Amino acid sequence: MYPIPQTIVPAVRTHIDAQTAFLNDISKSLFSSFQHMCDLNIQLMQTMLEETTLASKQMLSTDRQSELLSAATSRTQPATEKLRAYQQHIARLAADSQVEMARVTEQHVQNTSRTARALADEVARDAKEQTERGLRAQQETVAKFSDPFTHMGNGAAQSHGTGGNGSESAQQMPPGGQQMGSQQQGGQQRTTTH
Repeated sequence: MYPIPQTIVPAVRTHIDAQTAFLNDISKSLFSSFQHMCDLNIQLMQTMLEETTLASKQMLSTDRQSELLSAATSRTQPATEKLRAYQQHIARLAADSQVEMARVTEQHVQNTSRTARALADEVARDAKEQTERGLRAQQETVAKFSDPFTHMGNGAAQSHGTGGNGSESAQQMPPGGQQMGSQQQGGQQRTTTH
């Protein structure tokens, strides 16, 4: 895993906070819609159970078959009306949940996109700085390997300068050396004259 540079950490934190707030509000909205849906289903089941209980009581209390059919048909109408009302509640609940999700999205999209832009800018700036540092380091390395004497230039120039001074001192020495030679020649002359 790549470590996140310290300059990017505040931008990452604000973007994650914005994303978390957005996801929390969306999940609250979805959970509320789901809860309303469950409540509607429970209410539908209760009313349907009551309707079937009333219909079964009416059917059991009738003495004739004609009354049995009329009791069954009389309970069919309220059941279909209750199913139609249930469908209308479901449609209204779906519309309300879409409106709520759109409101939450609109509320958070500006902040989330702003933090995403700030994070992208921070990452781009950090990547540019890292690239420039790496490029400078590569250029320095290439310069060191391409001309190794330039980095040793001060020491090399001093040794060349000392060598030049040494040759100059050697050139200056011969006059002193000539003096020694003349003394030696004089000494040889002395020996030869003796």
